[in-house]
Amino acid sequence: MTSQTLTPPGAAGYTVSKGLLPALRATWVYRFVLFPIGQILVFIAAAAVVMTILSYILAFFVPEPRANIVLADQIAKQLPGMIISGISIGFVYSMVALGYTLVYGVLKFINFAHSEIFMIGSVAGFEVMTRISASGAIGAWNPVILILVIVVTAMLISGLVAVVVERVAYRPLRGAPRLVPLITAIGVSFVLIDSTRGLMAITRNDFNLTYPTNDPALTWLTTPINVVINGASVGGFNIGGTAYTTIIADSAEVSGFEISGTPISEYYYGGVTIGGRDLRANQIEVNGARPDEILIAGQNLRDIQRAANVVNVRVTSMIIVISAVLMLLALNYFVNGTKMGRGIRAVSQDQSTAGLMGVNVNRMISLTFFIGGAFGGAAGALFGLNVGTVTPYVGFIPGLKAFTAAVLGGIGNVTGALLGGLTLGMVESFLNGILVYFPAFGQRYTDVFAFSVLILILIFRPSGILGERVDEKV
Repeated sequence: MTSQTLTPPGAAGYTVSKGLLPALRATWVYRFVLFPIGQILVFIAAAAVVMTILSYILAFFVPEPRANIVLADQIAKQLPGMIISGISIGFVYSMVALGYTLVYGVLKFINFAHSEIFMIGSVAGFEVMTRISASGAIGAWNPVILILVIVVTAMLISGLVAVVVERVAYRPLRGAPRLVPLITAIGVSFVLIDSTRGLMAITRNDFNLTYPTNDPALTWLTTPINVVINGASVGGFNIGGTAYTTIIADSAEVSGFEISGTPISEYYYGGVTIGGRDLRANQIEVNGARPDEILIAGQNLRDIQRAANVVNVRVTSMIIVISAVLMLLALNYFVNGTKMGRGIRAVSQDQSTAGLMGVNVNRMISLTFFIGGAFGGAAGALFGLNVGTVTPYVGFIPGLKAFTAAVLGGIGNVTGALLGGLTLGMVESFLNGILVYFPAFGQRYTDVFAFSVLILILIFRPSGILGERVDEKV
């Protein structure tokens, strides 16, 4: 966590700026809502732009990795899907990485058992959702309330487990050399895995826990949302498209048409349409007949359809993004705008001095573990909803990648954890989309290249992207 020096109004050096922008910056809306959201958007845009440029550079040097496969065309067609996937994956990594970076910011050691806290959250989410589904009442639940119950329960259970782990395994070793709690964390990780496996064996006699997302009452969760880019679409929500009210059918201008008997007087061409209906030439009728040729803005409808890019956005991906943004805003407010948040920051800077100033150090450390564990549990539940099946061993790979994201962004820096997670998620998504066209590699090499990027960044920036260089006195 970065330290801040606060100067109260009226003190020397304090000046009052006049103007609308400085006044806005002084409000809590700007500090805790607008600025963090702006940071998130900048991080997403920067990661997407950098990965897109690197992808096209690769396409320039390797234009056809396979016969009749033009890499630049494939990148253009898959680009929206890769960005959306990278955002959802990146937010999961960011939420887990926050647990690593919060604990490191306070105690200066890596809690390698945090990946199992993530796993416990995924198992807790499975238990809650399975029990609601087994009661037969899941269809009566409001979707927002259902997701809230699953996520909040996973947060509470994971947070409490993290607090117990800190109290039992880490607090007695607080004065020990740093290597001792590190080894203890690895041991705690194995204990949590085996305990969860034993509990599942006793209660369910199965280690593969499948979320009941195939319940007929949950069609809203499994039905993807279509995003049509540069295509003709009707209905739904359009971003940046041009609306037209006439078409040319068999060389004659008409004011409307029909799709399966439904009159249509307006359609969109170009831009992005979310949730719209695709136009199909063989479904369109004008004056009761199907035209041989349909022109929209001077272009044949069939050519428009071939150029259109339809991306299926999973509802679970949208839930992950919305939940992560809301939780990150809440964490930013808690750490920077509350008394307990100031206590955590004080302990992270100097435990002894914070204790002399009246801060309960043990309570602040327990609170830090609870918050980090809660974020890991929420990420685990959302991850389980997205992938469908979890096991007691599911936390290892996401936990390792989240730790990588924390180091990439700058371990101990909350903003760095967010940036590192989004960066790693975007790198992984682009590699998954591009490596399939290279016969010698494939998607199984995604992690190899992703960690190679981490190594290259740390060679030139050992403290991470947003980490601060610290000079130690000898």
